[in-house]
This record gives sequence, C-alpha cells and structure tokens, in this order.
Amino acid sequence: MAGGKLTPRQKMINLMYLVFIAMLALNMSKEVLSAFGLMNEKFETANNAAMETNSQILSALGTKAADNSAQFGAAKKMADQVAVITKNFYDYIGKLKVDVTAGVEKNENGKLPYEAMDKGDKIDEGWFEGDGYSAKGKEIVSTMDKYRADMKAVLGNDAKYKAIIAEIDSKFNTADVKDGEGVTKKYLDYNYKGFPSIASLTKLTAMQNDVKGIEAQLYNAFMGNTAMAAASMKNYKAFVMMDKSAFFQGEQVTGRVVLGRYDASTVPTNVTVNGASTSTENGSAVFKMAAGSVGEKEITGKFTFMEDKKPVVIDIEGNYVVVPKPNQAIVSADKMNVVYRGVANPISVSVPGISSDKVKASAPGMAAAGKPGQYILKPGAGNEVTVNVTATMPDGKPFSSKQSFRIKGLPAPTGKVRGEVAAKGAKSNLEVCTISAELEDFDFPVTVNVTQFNIKVPGQPTIVVSGNKMDARAKAAIAKAGRGDVVVISEIKAKFAGLDQIVKRVAPCTFEIQ
Repeated sequence: MAGGKLTPRQKMINLMYLVFIAMLALNMSKEVLSAFGLMNEKFETANNAAMETNSQILSALGTKAADNSAQFGAAKKMADQVAVITKNFYDYIGKLKVDVTAGVEKNENGKLPYEAMDKGDKIDEGWFEGDGYSAKGKEIVSTMDKYRADMKAVLGNDAKYKAIIAEIDSKFNTADVKDGEGVTKKYLDYNYKGFPSIASLTKLTAMQNDVKGIEAQLYNAFMGNTAMAAASMKNYKAFVMMDKSAFFQGEQVTGRVVLGRYDASTVPTNVTVNGASTSTENGSAVFKMAAGSVGEKEITGKFTFMEDKKPVVIDIEGNYVVVPKPNQAIVSADKMNVVYRGVANPISVSVPGISSDKVKASAPGMAAAGKPGQYILKPGAGNEVTVNVTATMPDGKPFSSKQSFRIKGLPAPTGKVRGEVAAKGAKSNLEVCTISAELEDFDFPVTVNVTQFNIKVPGQPTIVVSGNKMDARAKAAIAKAGRGDVVVISEIKAKFAGLDQIVKRVAPCTFEIQ
C-alpha cells in the first residue's frame, strides 16, 4: 500500500490509513478481551449456583434412599459415584485455571485485567512441545479421557442414559479436529494454542460449567427414573374392592375397581392390622387372624412410610363376613315339621351370614331360652303354628322369613306292669306290682299317672281297679290263677302330669304266672 510508483503524498496518506486500521484493530481486541472476561464471570456465577443446586438434589436423593432404600438405594449409589468423579475433574480444571492466571494481578475491584490478558504464552509453553503435547498437555488429555470413561462406566449400557452419554462424548472428546481450512490439529492445539489467556480461561470455566451441567442432568435422571419406575403402569394392578365380602342370593353386588401399585420397592417402615404388627412380602402386607364369631367384621390398620424424614400414615379400612362353618349335611323329612302341644319344644333359629344377636323369632307360646338363637315353643290350641323370623342384614336392610309347624297331641302311652309290657313271675309279684304308662321313644320328659285299669285273670270275671295298684278283689282273683295263666291289664286310664290334655288310649300289658 505504501510501495510502488506512488507520490510521497499518496504514500503518506496510505501510511496514515495503516496506522488508523492498526488503531481500530487494537481497540477491537480490547473489546473482545473484555467480552471474554465478562463471559468468564457469568460462567463462574452459573457454576457456583450449579454447585449449590446439585448439592441440594444429591441431599434430597440421600433422604429418599434413607427412607426407602429398596426404591432409591441404587440411584443414590450411582449419584455418589458421579459426585466423586465430577468433583475430581472439576477441581482439576480449577488448577489449570490457576496456572493460566499465575502472576496476573487483580485490579482494585478484585477482577482480573481482562484487556491485559492478550498473551497465551503460559499455555503455549506449558502444554505444547514442538508439534505435539508436553507432559502437561498429555496429562490434561488423559484426565479428560479418564473423566469421560469413568462417567460412562457408572451409567453402563442403560438406554435411559443414552442421550447423556452422547453429550459426554461430544463435549469431552479429545480427538483431533479439522480446522476451517481442512487442516487436522490436535484437540488442545485447536482449542488453546495461540489464544489469549483470557480466552483459554473462559474456555476452561465453560468446561467446568459443562461438567456441572452433566452432573445436574444425571441427578435429575436418577430421581426421575426412580420415580418413573415406581409410577410405571407395569407396577400397577387392578383390584376389585367389594363393598362387602359376602352377599346373599338375590342381593345386588356392589363394589369398585381401582388401580393400586404393587411392587417390592414400596417398603413401609411399619404395618399394623387390627392392632397387631405384620410383615410385608413383595410390596403387600400379609396378615393372619381368627375369623371370629358369625357376622360382619371390620379390618382396620395403618401403613407407615417415611418421607423427608417424617412419618406418613395411610389408613387401612376393610370388612368381611363370617358365616357358619358347615359341620353336617342338612336333611329334613318334609312331613316332620311337627311340634307337640303342651310340652316345651326346643326351637333353634339362625340365618346364614347373620350373627345370632341380630336375629329374632316369635310365635304364639314362644319364648327365648336364654342363649342367642335358642327358643322354647309351647303351642296351644289349633292344628298349626307359624314362627316368624326377622333379622338385620350386614348392610342394615331388614330380613324376614316364616316357617309353619303342624301341632300334634302327645302320642298314646304304653301300659306296663313292673316296668314291662309282657312280664313274667310269681303270683306274689303281680299282687304288689305297680301299673304304669310311658311314652316310649318320645324325646320330651312327660310324666303319665295311671288312675284306673282292668285286670282279667283266666276263668275269673274282669275286675276294675282304681289307682295304679292291685286292690283286695284283684288280689283274690290273682290268687286263683294257675301256672302258665296270662293275666291281661287293659283299659288303662291315665293323666299327663301338669298338662291339661286328654291321654289317648293306653296300650295293654300282660303278666304270665310262673
């Protein structure tokens, strides 16, 4: 520009242009250097904030792992490994920054003199040797490679971390780089050789920011993936929740279907069912208890979990119905629904699935026998009596039923002499015998009193005797009987003790003289 066949005046003008351009370049360089410094400050501020945020996330993950190691323990272990690897590499980069700024004095505001940091000789001399790396340069590349390998070793081949692994490979790749002119250069040569120290310092601080960013992503991934795994629909099951656990025929079945999480990682600190502690298996509480008496029963309890070092209680509510256990087949004679007039007929009343204290029965002549479900029925006049049963079902609704019984009089007694229907013995035995009448094969304790009977001795007229023992006439007739004669006792008349009921014809009895 200043050479050639130019006039002195033109040469002077051109020289002035060169000086002016140089001055512009110098002024632009200072602005660029200041811009790098300001960018470095912003990265430093972001890094400090990231350190605090990451520490809080790691602490929260530690609390979750302490409360529920089954669900968060593995994630916490990985996070601890990432924390150590990250700190070591972050601190190493910090030492490199100290080396870069060694000997540079800060101004009165405590800041580095960015505009004066236009030389890169410390890095050029310390990191490079000839066309390759110095020992320090090799150490830097080796440390970056180790950080990348260690982080990938922690994450393994889990597809959930594929994107983060790709970002680590991209941001911390130390392979050779082609510049804009297609020339292949080594990683440090391309990024740091010949650059102003403030630019290299900013790049190192930016690398620290990348390290903290990767750390934050992993912590959030660990927390998020654990929560996602716990909340995954694969861990949910559909549960049918009936409004009660037993229904009667014809009753409307009601309930709900809900989704519930059912996995082994959900481990409560304590479970109680009906006041007793119980254990958990595969994410569910297992309990055993006696069924209890017949009727509706409640199940209550609590799940206790620890969350943020505080107990969280979830109530357990349920119910079930106890029905009588079958101990025999029910066989009934269709025409044997009979009760006997004048005696205490025991009646048992029950309704399957309903406790006895909620069942009531009534009928003419019926009274409670003292125990739930037990009654005494003494029917009066008529040929039929109806027992009405009412009950309260587990859902509170009323229940009613009825059963009719035929009323029968007491059966005819059987006459007996000396307690036998056909007795044998000496005449002297017959003379002192008592004539009785009994209700044979009858399950009720009924006493029969004989008031009169006829005695017939062979060859002698029939004698009517009052009471139940032989009188003088009867004894005289018996005295005339011979060996082998059969004396017949007939027309026995009797009364039921305590009952206002006519006794049916009493069967006769005999006595053979020996």
